[in-house]
Amino acid sequence: MTSWYLYLIRGQDNRLYTGITTDVQRRFAEHQSGKGAKALRGRGALQLVFSQQVGNHSQALRIEYKIKQLSKTQKERLVNQERSLEELITNIQS
Repeated sequence: MTSWYLYLIRGQDNRLYTGITTDVQRRFAEHQSGKGAKALRGRGALQLVFSQQVGNHSQALRIEYKIKQLSKTQKERLVNQERSLEELITNIQS
């Protein structure tokens, strides 16, 4: 079974981009080179600020959706390790 990861990237404008992948470093390199998501193109320097293994593809998709529903403040708590991924996901209405 392939392991999937959730990751967050901060753009130069301080926005947080959420994505999933099987290879975080490869995917981050794609974003940096402009071959990743259009949302990050032209955003200046990028910084990988969070990544965590989240299970299989189906689980990763569900978690990605839930994280995208969070406020910027909640995402920052995750990045700053003030809250765990599990805590944030549990607190979201399923």
